[in-house]
Amino acid sequence: MNKVNPINYNRNDITCGILHIGVGNFHRAHEEFYTNALLALDPAQRNWAISGAMLMPSDEKLYHALKDQDGIYSVTVCGRDGHDETTMIGSLKEVNWAVTNPEEVINRIADKDIKIISMTITEGGYNIDKASGEFMLDNEAVANDMSAPSDPMTVFGYVAEGLRRRRDAGNGPVTILSCDNLQHNGNTAKKAFMSFFEAQDKELAEWARENVTFPNSMVDRITPATRPDDIERLNKANNLQDKAPVYCEDFIQWVVEDNFAAGRPAWEKVGVQFTDDVTAYENMKLSLLNASHTLLSYPSFLLGHRKVDAAMRDERIVKLVRDFMDIDITPYVPAPGDTDLDEYKQTLVERFGNRSVSDQIARLCFDGISKFPVYIMPNLSKMIKDGKDLSRMAYLIATYRRYLKYHTDDNGEQFEIAEPWMTDKDRELIASDDPIVFLGLSAFDALDLAGSPAFTAAYLENI
Repeated sequence: MNKVNPINYNRNDITCGILHIGVGNFHRAHEEFYTNALLALDPAQRNWAISGAMLMPSDEKLYHALKDQDGIYSVTVCGRDGHDETTMIGSLKEVNWAVTNPEEVINRIADKDIKIISMTITEGGYNIDKASGEFMLDNEAVANDMSAPSDPMTVFGYVAEGLRRRRDAGNGPVTILSCDNLQHNGNTAKKAFMSFFEAQDKELAEWARENVTFPNSMVDRITPATRPDDIERLNKANNLQDKAPVYCEDFIQWVVEDNFAAGRPAWEKVGVQFTDDVTAYENMKLSLLNASHTLLSYPSFLLGHRKVDAAMRDERIVKLVRDFMDIDITPYVPAPGDTDLDEYKQTLVERFGNRSVSDQIARLCFDGISKFPVYIMPNLSKMIKDGKDLSRMAYLIATYRRYLKYHTDDNGEQFEIAEPWMTDKDRELIASDDPIVFLGLSAFDALDLAGSPAFTAAYLENI
């Protein structure tokens, strides 16, 4: 039975200085984990607890689980050496579900005590058109929020209405901090929110330009989905009755640009890195970790693997990943600070193979439409321009087509796909029997793949 580290501060003494939108597993193993450690370390930081905001109908089960536990839950950190350590997390001071109590979420955004609005709303959640790079005002839910600002449906509508009340009450500036896996996630958040503000309420946009900052950040910790059998397994190991446990790997990193409009926690005391420019760190992480995850996901799934550590015991997958990192990606990744890239890549291979974490490949396959533009296309563009070997990239896209089109792996096992941002046009392209047509998928909008003879030749070899 695992030893469980208790909450070693008085939760009655902490107050919320952060509102977080999207209280999923990653957030709870990352920002909450860091903040919990800080609250325990330094009594002067007790005004930086987190108020959780959940906006989606699909959040209902987790909301009730956390609400029933007063926001308290366990995080089990799974070591690469086989040693697990469990910690009770108390930094989530409260949770609110906008479906039943939208006013509570809006008023929390407006609250003078809230200095940071952080968020994990997924790569696709910023509503940015992949081809134009512009915010999509014609989105149905966004259009609703444009016409009914006091009755929002989207994160943009909620934040806009909260900031209006904040401005009108004179409650001061605030930082919007993206914690999603996007290159320059703060710039993306700024583009999305400021575009919405400008279209909905020009006076609010003017106020936000002077009173809201959007720092970029790089986040990293592999955190699988917690399935019902995981809940049973974790509770048995920890002798708990936790309705919302989280488990994750032992590696954790957070690099943040130090650009906060109204102050911030002293997260550096618990290992967060602050910098003037996060570019090199995020390029390294997105290009090596996230791109490698995407690379291994579809081939591994089609081979019949369902867990990442099992795939990393397949020599074919290991060679694919190592060659991808060493040959395809390393030339485009300048090492930040004193980082040793060879050591970083070796650590990635070890992290992927962590049997205690045993991440789900289905989680990595989820929402490829949003992931390819962020993790794959930037470096693929450079590789095509530089005349590099395109065999591994072409193989990946060929396996993605097969995954989306046939829904059957090499063993004949059928599966469902999960692509929340797939369009009707995408479905038409996938249905086509002409493999070149597939290269017009919205995920690949940044490049004319069909117009590259080198790429199409390599791609067709894998069909």
